Amino acid sequence: MAARLRVVLADDHAVVRTGYRRLLELEEDMEVVADFGDSDSACAWFAAHRADVLVLDLSMPGRGGLETLARVKARDGAPRVLVFSMHDNPAIVDQALKAGADGYLTKSSEPDLLIDAVRRVARGERPLSDDVAAARVNAGAAHVELSPREFEIFRLLAAGRTVEQIAARLFLSAKTVANYQTAIRQKTGLASVLEMYRHAEAHGLLDGSE
Repeated sequence: MAARLRVVLADDHAVVRTGYRRLLELEEDMEVVADFGDSDSACAWFAAHRADVLVLDLSMPGRGGLETLARVKARDGAPRVLVFSMHDNPAIVDQALKAGADGYLTKSSEPDLLIDAVRRVARGERPLSDDVAAARVNAGAAHVELSPREFEIFRLLAAGRTVEQIAARLFLSAKTVANYQTAIRQKTGLASVLEMYRHAEAHGLLDGSE
């Protein structure tokens, strides 16, 4: 019998993680080897262990899902990462793919699609759920050229977080965050937090969890 796929789950809702675990472990070719409710725990686990697939929610406490994705994918022997998120906004999908996601499903997908997507990302494919497969980011939108880290900081600024609060959340210095803020303003042409908020709100980039 072929080795089973080693799967890790990262979602901030314990009930959801339990449901995923039960669903996936019904499959003979899969085993869930770990699950986590915050980004730091997930990243720490991958510093010492390996898995085939990480199923990752983007709304994670701490550094956030995009940062978790980038950090995990930067490691040697990185797993395939399947984002499984409530977000279907094209800009957020685009940022996740930029950060290294190997597939993207929304949580409105049927359970069988999750199982299939885990197998497909493990094979090197890029599954996208139907509601995001045809999504295209508006090339004229101010946020399109931001890197995943800049995009994460942009959303926090737009949500009203201060430089100091963002620095504490992302484990960065206030100076580093201020430098990112300057770069964001230059790339987007949005000169104030109010302009950032209006832009983020107009493009559906705020979900209340920032």
